[in-house]
Amino acid sequence: MRSTRALLPLTVVVFAAACGGSGASAGSTTGSGEASAGSTTGSGGASAGSTTGSGGASAGSATGSGGAASSGVGGVGGAGGAGGAGGMVEGPGTDTTVIPFARTHFYFTSDDDQRVVDAPASFPSTGTYERVTLHLSLECPSGGCDPWSRLASLGLVTAKDPAGDTLIELMRFVTPYHVGASWDLDVTDLRPLLAGEVTLRAFVDTSVGPGSPYGDGWLLTASFEMKGGVPAKIPVGVIPVWGPRRVVYGDPARPIAGAAPLADVPLPVGASSYALRSFITGHGQGNAGNCAEFCEKEHTLTVGAAPHTEMIWRDDCATTAAPGQQGTYRYARAGWCPGADVRPWTVDITADVAGTGAAKVAYDVAGYENTCRPDSTLCDGCTLGSGCTYDGATHTEPGYELSTVLIGYR
Repeated sequence: MRSTRALLPLTVVVFAAACGGSGASAGSTTGSGEASAGSTTGSGGASAGSTTGSGGASAGSATGSGGAASSGVGGVGGAGGAGGAGGMVEGPGTDTTVIPFARTHFYFTSDDDQRVVDAPASFPSTGTYERVTLHLSLECPSGGCDPWSRLASLGLVTAKDPAGDTLIELMRFVTPYHVGASWDLDVTDLRPLLAGEVTLRAFVDTSVGPGSPYGDGWLLTASFEMKGGVPAKIPVGVIPVWGPRRVVYGDPARPIAGAAPLADVPLPVGASSYALRSFITGHGQGNAGNCAEFCEKEHTLTVGAAPHTEMIWRDDCATTAAPGQQGTYRYARAGWCPGADVRPWTVDITADVAGTGAAKVAYDVAGYENTCRPDSTLCDGCTLGSGCTYDGATHTEPGYELSTVLIGYR
């Protein structure tokens, strides 16, 4: 059904976090920087990492000479209750643009951590939208952009708790080497989350800020362009499977199922078809096989008895990442490129859950043991000339950053 959106007025709703940062929930989310092996951009300061949340902890960030860092989107919250369903199918909504972040400054100094910023946003509470596009851009502050690639994300806070907030990841991206970038992501399927008054959280892991000789961080703008109409499938619920978390890879003492346990997820009311939407990126270098950033591995989501596999690998960085970068942005990596958004992996699971009221979902990765780890009896296979001790620079623990939601459609 074609919308009559061209006849509808355009509304612009602005609940922007002002330039210079506002109200970061310090310590409530975590993560660490992401710098590639062999970076030509020099050395940088350390970024203090913390981990919170019920969704599994990530190793804290530690940047060193050469700018390499351990990674960590994990710990920003467990798979808390969220979703919203029904109630939004009365008819096409009014064309609207919601702007929660407008050139908001993300940076880190020894006495001011602005890597996490929360912003309120007001989305239409009713109406269907044939397309919702998330536009996100990074600009360089007056003192220059961060010269290293960093893991970053935009999410929706579903619950606040002193023990750790819960969050659903809407978009993941990696900052470029020392240049700006912009991306567009279709988030139409997440419309049940983008309704009414919400809190959005942006995270950019950076170890530079005002006064640093290496740059001032980043200016981030995010907007949601909503086109009234009826999508091909109307999303009626979005349910967390696993909140953003770190999954250690290749350590027999820390199995994947321990960080991402079997999930039993109720199906959204009123839905007739279903899909899983996941962000998965690999991080860590200098290990056996140079995992998990630079090793190509097959990942599996099993729903009931039905496995769905995907090779989490990105080999188009030279042509799809932000142009004009320094460093090693052209190298293939496990699901990401410096200066690019991370592509969600979407799997239709309608047939897998037929006749049930819930989806049982398991996650696994192809078998691998990292013999270049501190407690390995072999201490063998180290690829970048380091010993088996993780040093926060050329040798960092291998792992995957994972988040998954289940979407129901009518």
